[in-house]
Amino acid sequence: MSAAASSSTDKFSKVPPRTADLTETWAFLSPGVDHIMTNLEAGLTFPNYTNLYTATALTTLTAGANLVGSDLYHKLTEYFTIHFVPMKQAAASLQDEELLRYYAAEWTRYTTGANYLNRLFTYLNRYWVKRERDEGKKDIYQVYTLALAQWKSQFFVHIQKDNAKLAGAVLRLIERQRNGDVIDQGLVKKVVLSFVSLGLDNTDPNKECLDVYKEHFETPFIQATELYYKKESEAFLAENTVSEYLKKAEERLREEEDRVERYLHTKTRKELIAKCEDVLIRQHAQLMQDSFQKLLDYDQDEDLQRMYALLARIPDGLEPLRKRFEGHVKQAGLSAVSKIAGEGVAIDSLDPKVYVDALLEVHRKNSETVTRSFKSEAGFAASLDKACREFVNRNGATGSSSTKSPELIAKHADMLLRKTNKMAEEEDLEGALNRVMILFKYLEDKDVFQTFYTTKLSKRLIHGVSASDEAEASMISKLKEACGFEYTNKLQRMFTDMSLSKDLTDSFKERMEQNHTDMEINFSIMVLGTNFWPLNPPNHDFTIPIEIISTYERFQKYYQSKHSGRKLTWLWNYSKNELRTNYLNQKYILMTSAYQMSVLVQYNRHDTLSMDELVAATAISQDILSQVLALLVKAKILVNDEKDQYDLNPGFKSKKIRVNLNQPIKAEVKAESSDVLKAVDEDRKYVIQATIVRIMKARKTMKNQALIQEVISQISQRFAPKIPDIKKAIETLLEKEYMERVDGQKDTFAYVA
Repeated sequence: MSAAASSSTDKFSKVPPRTADLTETWAFLSPGVDHIMTNLEAGLTFPNYTNLYTATALTTLTAGANLVGSDLYHKLTEYFTIHFVPMKQAAASLQDEELLRYYAAEWTRYTTGANYLNRLFTYLNRYWVKRERDEGKKDIYQVYTLALAQWKSQFFVHIQKDNAKLAGAVLRLIERQRNGDVIDQGLVKKVVLSFVSLGLDNTDPNKECLDVYKEHFETPFIQATELYYKKESEAFLAENTVSEYLKKAEERLREEEDRVERYLHTKTRKELIAKCEDVLIRQHAQLMQDSFQKLLDYDQDEDLQRMYALLARIPDGLEPLRKRFEGHVKQAGLSAVSKIAGEGVAIDSLDPKVYVDALLEVHRKNSETVTRSFKSEAGFAASLDKACREFVNRNGATGSSSTKSPELIAKHADMLLRKTNKMAEEEDLEGALNRVMILFKYLEDKDVFQTFYTTKLSKRLIHGVSASDEAEASMISKLKEACGFEYTNKLQRMFTDMSLSKDLTDSFKERMEQNHTDMEINFSIMVLGTNFWPLNPPNHDFTIPIEIISTYERFQKYYQSKHSGRKLTWLWNYSKNELRTNYLNQKYILMTSAYQMSVLVQYNRHDTLSMDELVAATAISQDILSQVLALLVKAKILVNDEKDQYDLNPGFKSKKIRVNLNQPIKAEVKAESSDVLKAVDEDRKYVIQATIVRIMKARKTMKNQALIQEVISQISQRFAPKIPDIKKAIETLLEKEYMERVDGQKDTFAYVA
């Protein structure tokens, strides 16, 4: 309040006496009220304001205050009614922005004055108004609220009756902004917030009430928004691509969010954005979803991100995308495999590395899409996993076999973990093993992988060709983390056996040095537990050459002295030897298999031998012996000039002093795969039976179908059991009396303790 005073305010210097009637008092107060409401910028001295305040207090606190208070309240109401007459006339001739500017200016003036009046009539508010409201008269308000109620009924409603002229002007201004014009947002905010202020809750006038705002502004605003964007989106899509529309919709949604922040009530946000999402997204969702495949095919990441962000805003908007994405990934995987396993490529000759790299590339690319374009959303990650599980297990390379993929992946892991692997750094090898585990996660028949991996590990350990113990331990750790202790128990026991074998060799050598100084053969042994190593002894006889018979017998005797009762089965098909040549000018060291060694040492006593003589001397079957001899002839150690006659080559030469002759023979390679698959089938029988027994022991009784489903549920992490195999296992357990059929109950079994 300005301290400066004008001569026009001198009339407020003389306060009516306490005994003055209402007419005299109102005659004093009326010019003051009008001055505050219409001419406040001219100022009012503090003494004059105090005099006006005193007059209202004296009037309210006099005898018969209840009657006077009521009369004073009605005098104020009458004043407001008259106050609006010239305002209505002025507003009648105004339209659009001019009307809004006039309305906003008058609102500012009016509410500022009403605030001062509210303080001026403090005693009226404190005593009379409070008493009236306490008595249940909810249409009596404090002076400021009365002023708002009068603005609403006398002025606001009057303008709105004229075809919602005020709200219409606001809506047209907002439409201009949507069309790209720059508007006075402060003006819109002032008018819109006045709608909020005019909402009155009679039970609690201080509580925010949005009735007026919703009825006169929000509802028509939402309707106008719907019509505007419906028309715009249809027109835009008629002339532009879906990619362009995604940008447009994204931009429009951002603008509406900004609009709420700048000049709308925050509670409008939910309904406004929901309406925009409905018109801009849901009504065109089918069109967006239909173009999704094209965006995937051409790797349009930005558009994919936009589409994801938009469709994520509507119910079930993403589900069609997830299904399409799953189909896309599956097809990409199948196509990638078809390229490498095309016509003319024998499945058995498919390079495991090429196969694994093809699968991993599809996973990598689409995993990046999930992370980058779909923000790693769980539904898309699940679609990726589902598609990968499908094409990893069933593709052009696997045909109808469910074991081919685990076999190829296990063989790739084997190549990574061999010394011959060219991975320069340990980090590279670790990364490669992690990538193997990505595919391992998707394998349905993890037991097939386990058996092939165990077989390959046994060969690496036996032949000493592991890249490093650390790499082997790392891979076992990864498998253990993925499948549990039981899955890797055999693998860890194999390493234990290797360590024990080294100690056993050392102690045997020490004993031999003490007792047999004539022992010239450098000997090392591996004693491997039958239950842990997937190794089969040869299915034919083998005559131990006299050159090693003494060492063989001494070790047998030594081992029995330490472990009486244990039986050693010698795996000559896995043994290897080094022979030194004495018949040539240049001495060579020949690295051989036990079978090659048994053939070559025969030439210590003969220069030429026939096939029959060699079969008799070695006891090796002819089909295997012919392959052994073929390798020795190819290496030019032996000469085969006459049919079935083999001579030692006196003219043998090699650039290398150490000559490796120990190559796998075809019979062994072919047998490996079939042996593994036989072992898998055998193991599965016992796993299914053990699972059934475990379930029945816990449940006591169970129906056939429920039992089958429970078995599938428990085993599916390891392999996908076939229902006929489960039924066969049930029949076996019934025969063995682990369980029995329940009399009188169809298809129900009971556990037999």
